[in-house]
Amino acid sequence: MNKTEQFLQLKGIRVTAMRILIYNFLSEKKVTVTLSDIENAFDKADRTTLYRTIKTFEDKEIVHQIDDGTGVTKYALCEPNCHCDLNTDLHLHFHCTQCGATVCLTDHKIPKIKVPNGYIAEHVNLVVKGICDKCSVK
Repeated sequence: MNKTEQFLQLKGIRVTAMRILIYNFLSEKKVTVTLSDIENAFDKADRTTLYRTIKTFEDKEIVHQIDDGTGVTKYALCEPNCHCDLNTDLHLHFHCTQCGATVCLTDHKIPKIKVPNGYIAEHVNLVVKGICDKCSVK
């Protein structure tokens, strides 16, 4: 059994060939991906299977969603030991206005956000927009 299979089993996910392929695809990416990106990479796969796999990965805290303001949901692998917790696991995201790439800046954590009494925070998303390191060199 390889590392990917062991990891998926550890997360309580039934190991299938498609889940291994999608996890490996995501682990190779340095930028976030859309469901369309995944569909294009696996054009012979059923769209519903791809969507369900991403949702399973999200439910099991393997991937997280990023809303970068473009209107298209993007996904990225979570860091090791991430629990997508509002108090400990939140990090910045950067969206390049030139090339359109969105990346996780996992070394830059979002401090705990205190909301007023009576409010309950369920999700925090902080996106910095500008020009990425690759585009700024051009």
